[in-house]
Amino acid sequence: MHIPDGFISVPVAVATSLASAAALFVAFERSQTAFGIRRAPILGLTTAFIFAAQMINFPVAGGTSGHLLGGALAAIILGSPWAGMLCIATVLIIQAVLFADGGITALGANIFNMGVIGVWVAWGLTQTLQRLFGGSQGRLPLAAGIAAGVSVVVAAIACAIELALSGTAAVNLVLPTMAGVHILIGVGEGLITGGVLNYLATTRPDLLPGEEQKIRGWLVPIVSILLISGVLSLGASAWPDGLEKVAINLGFIDLAENVRVIVPTPLADYSIQGLGKIGTSIAGLIGATACFGIAFGIAKIIRPNNA
Repeated sequence: MHIPDGFISVPVAVATSLASAAALFVAFERSQTAFGIRRAPILGLTTAFIFAAQMINFPVAGGTSGHLLGGALAAIILGSPWAGMLCIATVLIIQAVLFADGGITALGANIFNMGVIGVWVAWGLTQTLQRLFGGSQGRLPLAAGIAAGVSVVVAAIACAIELALSGTAAVNLVLPTMAGVHILIGVGEGLITGGVLNYLATTRPDLLPGEEQKIRGWLVPIVSILLISGVLSLGASAWPDGLEKVAINLGFIDLAENVRVIVPTPLADYSIQGLGKIGTSIAGLIGATACFGIAFGIAKIIRPNNA
């Protein structure tokens, strides 16, 4: 759902950039009280994992693919929607700057849709469903999976509204089309989110918030992230993702090709020229490492003064 350059108008780009900047400023402030220093490495690992997972597009239907957005996963693993926002924003910034995945001019809109709306819808709905399920931690993967799927659809609706306000496509066409295709993608999001949380609750509860025991070790999470970004990413579906497919069907895909923002993107399209699939693996490893390093640094900056 990464909006490229050319799909949204200047007023929409400016408005969403201001909204995203304000939201991230508040997230930095609130994270100082909501996020402990002990979990700094987990912010780095979560950010790296979501970057790696987003490299793997899975087929849905009709020649369309989708990928994890990760808003629910980030907020729940980190135990804070504020930290979840910082996590997703970090991923989106690195994707845009290093890999040309999402436009530079559309970065504010992408952060607003996936890093603000996606995170908060997933977090709020998860909390509501947990209460309806009686507060059982055993039902957390189910609640989070449902919430994650819904958050994808809501983020897609926000994207559709931005496209309509930009004059890119008629609202009566783009809104139902975006919502429809992202319902299918949301199913995949829900299954991945629920599966990851169920695995962590069963085998690595020390990586989840609210656990007081010492974290047992970092080797398995790190190796898993490296395998996903460097190996499993090579099996990603080549089909266009939900937004790209909608753009093709509604005839505005050429807008992305007519606008070029001159910003160096050394690893554009997750590749290194002349290296083929090896280049994709190297690009994935570089991206995951960058995500970890930047997110870990952010966690150090936002730690409470009395930590």
